[in-house]
Amino acid sequence: MRLVELTQYAEVWRAPHVRGTLLVGLLTRIPLWAGQIVLTLHVVGHLNRSYTAAGVVVAAATIAVAISGPWRGRRLDRLGLRRAVWPSLVVLALCWSVAPFVGYWPLVGLVFVAGLFNVPSFSILRQVLISQVPEDRRKTALVLDSVFVEISFMLGPILGVLLAQWLSTPWALLSAEALSLAGATWLWWLNPPMGQDEEQRSQRHPVRSWLNPAVLAILAASAAAVLVLTGTDLSIVAALRALHAPQLIGWMLAVWGLGSALGGLWYGAARRQPSMAMLLGLLGGSTALVGFAPGLSTFAIGLFVCGLFCAPSMTAALDALTRNVPTAVRGEAMGWHASSLTGASALGAPLVGLALDRAGWPAGFWASGAVGVLIAAAGFLVAPRARARTQAGSRPDSDLDATPQSPEPRALGLE
Repeated sequence: MRLVELTQYAEVWRAPHVRGTLLVGLLTRIPLWAGQIVLTLHVVGHLNRSYTAAGVVVAAATIAVAISGPWRGRRLDRLGLRRAVWPSLVVLALCWSVAPFVGYWPLVGLVFVAGLFNVPSFSILRQVLISQVPEDRRKTALVLDSVFVEISFMLGPILGVLLAQWLSTPWALLSAEALSLAGATWLWWLNPPMGQDEEQRSQRHPVRSWLNPAVLAILAASAAAVLVLTGTDLSIVAALRALHAPQLIGWMLAVWGLGSALGGLWYGAARRQPSMAMLLGLLGGSTALVGFAPGLSTFAIGLFVCGLFCAPSMTAALDALTRNVPTAVRGEAMGWHASSLTGASALGAPLVGLALDRAGWPAGFWASGAVGVLIAAAGFLVAPRARARTQAGSRPDSDLDATPQSPEPRALGLE
């Protein structure tokens, strides 16, 4: 990557509200990840339940967040940040002040209610970033956000484990959720601009007017990418246990994450990037190849290579979505995006687990990789129809094979 390309990150970092938004996101997400690990430890340790029971609690939260995504995003579009978020702050404060100190089934109910009133901080922060940079720097801003998400994901579980060691799990859970709520409250108080004015908020865009086949294809590609990542995560653990090297799980995950970070940084700064379909196909294909690794060294190399396409695939999908929906419904569209990711993660874990149980660790990589390749192939098939609609006079409604820097949609993988 050339120095002139790296300066794009410096330009984005200097844009108004960008630094503050990224730091708020970091401080909001770290306790969010910490709370998730503490919740599992609380159910297994303090409530003396099984890991299956802990999975039910996580599933309740996951389902609730998936249900609430479009609804919360719609309120964000129509009411603005402060009016849309303050009810969530009240409900979350009530739920998490009680949840750590109740029995198992009341905990499941409170976690579900908290999920329904989840503050869509990921959506808010990304809308702020998009609104504060020129269109040709949008990918760079989203990549920076993904890097900060990776940092928070690495630090959050460590914080959660430390809290659980220093405090009893009820107080550790209360502390983690209180910190997360404090971050959301800080975001509410800052009320950063999200690129929508009052006139745009007053406009009504029915879901059927923008949730067209092309947008659905983008959501499907996003879900496929998450399913590949979920499958890879599970398959790494299964592979290293089968290869009698469980002590390397953390290191292998770090190698995978390093590849993702480097791939994301390249993608955000590069002048010409592969299309979303191409990236998803490369992600799926390289993931499937890891299943053929004959030893640990080649296994690590394979993980690094497939990691190179993780962050770019997710960033390309989100960028494509924001370019293909009206600004007035960007929050709702991101809500649908979040729901598709959550649903894919919930669906991918048992499906890949079934492949692992039936055919061993290589099958986990093969199955998850095949999903990415198949959805990418479908994207290439859908693209000509989207181009025909564009030429007929509609706005560009598919970014599956389009590169935004080009004046006309084109399939990089076919040229």
